[in-house]
Amino acid sequence: MISRPYATARRTLSIRDKLYAINWGLVLLITLIACTGFAMLYSVAGGSISPWAGKQILRFIFGFLLMLTVAMVDIRFWMAAAYPAFWISFALLIVVEVAGRVGLGAQRWIALGPIELQPSELMKVALVMAMARYLHGLSVEDVSKPQKLFIPLALIALPAVLVAIQPNLGTTLILVADGLALLFLAGLSWWWIAPTTTAAACAVPIVWQFVLHDYQKRRVMTFLDPESDALGAGWNITQAKIAIGSGGLTGKGFLEGTQSRLNFLPEKETDFIFTNFGEEFGFFGCVTLLLLFAVVIGYGVQIAMSARSQFARLLAMGIVLNFFFYIMVNASMVMGLIPVVGIPMPLISYGGTAMLTVMFSFGLLLSVHVHRQVEIPRHAAGLI
Repeated sequence: MISRPYATARRTLSIRDKLYAINWGLVLLITLIACTGFAMLYSVAGGSISPWAGKQILRFIFGFLLMLTVAMVDIRFWMAAAYPAFWISFALLIVVEVAGRVGLGAQRWIALGPIELQPSELMKVALVMAMARYLHGLSVEDVSKPQKLFIPLALIALPAVLVAIQPNLGTTLILVADGLALLFLAGLSWWWIAPTTTAAACAVPIVWQFVLHDYQKRRVMTFLDPESDALGAGWNITQAKIAIGSGGLTGKGFLEGTQSRLNFLPEKETDFIFTNFGEEFGFFGCVTLLLLFAVVIGYGVQIAMSARSQFARLLAMGIVLNFFFYIMVNASMVMGLIPVVGIPMPLISYGGTAMLTVMFSFGLLLSVHVHRQVEIPRHAAGLI
């Protein structure tokens, strides 16, 4: 049991104390995984730091400084910023619908001079922050009351609809999964979960008929039988399987991957970079990388469990779940276990918004750790 004087002292940490309190083991792991990503971007470019690895290194350096800065800020500030962050991200999603840039058949980006911003990535973190703040103000009994569920369900549905329109099915599913998982962790009754799950299963035919776009239906059919159109719709997943399978147990060696060098791999620097890793480092390399991810997730769960406030616990778990969904969806996609969706591998895939969003998320996680002794009254959650 931690004494009250100790808890009070932890609220007024100096900058030196905060730097000392940062979980540097987690920071080291994040840096190690990111360096693996730089090596892969160097490899898929044919042994060149341009056009991807150099830019990604600069983004990581900026993201690293951002992460440490966010970690130093009191967790109560991030609680106060949760709703503004959500509505700013939501406004940016509306801007995407009005004046977004179209790429690869989807309207997902906003051009800000030389910078291209993907607001759906920002919303993944903003939603977790807003959900954590709202649920912090509820007791376990309140979470399952219908009148209390309207706001969190609206927080999930509003951005999910806009992201689905882009269309971006992968990010939509992650937003919904993040939000529902936080409701479950906050104490949502099984009397809500069971019928909702049943209704969702029953709605699959309706979603297939009236919601999914034609290209999304083709992805599902290709997932079920990729060999039926191996040179067309099934090309991506077929080549990904060939690349991973050709790596065998130990891989062909760094810079020795042929599928990426000969441009067989689609989106080799972004969504399918894990296939190049599998080709060059094999089964053992892939397992090692996934174990590193698992250790990061373990650190995150431990940080969440050590926090004294409900907001901090839910924020940390939301970040961990979001990171887990990133990894699970991307790895499953490139191995042919689920249909292809546009989800990058965190810290590995090329991408500015995704990298900075992940680093900001880890900054929030570190902030929870540094300020884990801070207690926040339930009534401090406020209203939207």
